Amino acid sequence: MTKGVLYGMGNPLLDMTAVVDEAYLQKYDLLPNNAILAEDKHRPIYEELLNENYKVSYSPGGATQNTIRVAQWYLQEPESTSFVGCIGQDTFGDKLKACMKKEDIRTNYLVDPSMPTGVCAVLITGGNRSLVTRLDAANEYKHSHLTSSGTWGLVEDASFYYIAGYFLTVSPDSMVAIGEHAVAANKCFSMNLSAPFLSQFFNEPMKRVLPFCDIVFGNEDEARAFAKDFDINSTDLAEIAKKVAAMPKNNSKRSRIVIFTQGAEPAVVYMDGKVKEYPVLPIAAENIVDTNGAGDAFVGGFLAEYVKNSDIETCVRNGMHAAHMIIQVSGCSLPERQ
Repeated sequence: MTKGVLYGMGNPLLDMTAVVDEAYLQKYDLLPNNAILAEDKHRPIYEELLNENYKVSYSPGGATQNTIRVAQWYLQEPESTSFVGCIGQDTFGDKLKACMKKEDIRTNYLVDPSMPTGVCAVLITGGNRSLVTRLDAANEYKHSHLTSSGTWGLVEDASFYYIAGYFLTVSPDSMVAIGEHAVAANKCFSMNLSAPFLSQFFNEPMKRVLPFCDIVFGNEDEARAFAKDFDINSTDLAEIAKKVAAMPKNNSKRSRIVIFTQGAEPAVVYMDGKVKEYPVLPIAAENIVDTNGAGDAFVGGFLAEYVKNSDIETCVRNGMHAAHMIIQVSGCSLPERQ
């Protein structure tokens, strides 16, 4: 495996995971299974989790960072993956760096001394997770860091790129630059729809980046929100996948693959003019600890096989295995390799 074959770029966060009750969600106008950027009214959440009687667990987070961690776990060979994003010059940032080094992932973080490292409150109620993200330093990523020799070298080393849609709020120019490189060199560029608010409120940057996408991932809520915001007159996932695959594309040498997961229901995969559904691995409800990171893990498992040129069925099955593994632990916690 080539070093750094898979490159990820996104918002590096430290996840603060805690079990709360429905009343806590209502207090902050939060839905049980959603992802939002923190507004001023949500700012007290982080202090409350720290200072009140919540059992908080910490783990590296951020959608793309989690996906890269899972992919690296499967690929095993040290430094098969790389990750770039912006962190603060603080303890949380140091924790992230140490963890990524321990997990054998190449990183080149931009460090912003004026901002704290981003955090995500992962609020668990039953089998649901509500994500409230304070981007802070993650929001300060600069395109000039991407074009510096240290970072662009990682881009050139890679043959596969993955960036979650959340980065559309931070540096769409960086996403476009990587997309252009991917098209010119016939490399694979993939993106995740990531959250319903992105297609609604970051519609223009999403329109800029979509033509570079060889693979589009998302879940059922994100797919239907995208359909509504992009004038696809359907709520049927197979039909939406077909329409997304047919949208304008810059690299004609690769046909677009569209993959929609939907929790316990089968994943919908559109490829080469055909839709196929793949059932998830069965799991008893009492074994589900935390669904946070399931979608990120699916993509990581999928890409770990895709970079090895495995067939689509093997890629999807590995994605299912990764999601199945992650929902049985708190956060995106990876077991030690035997």
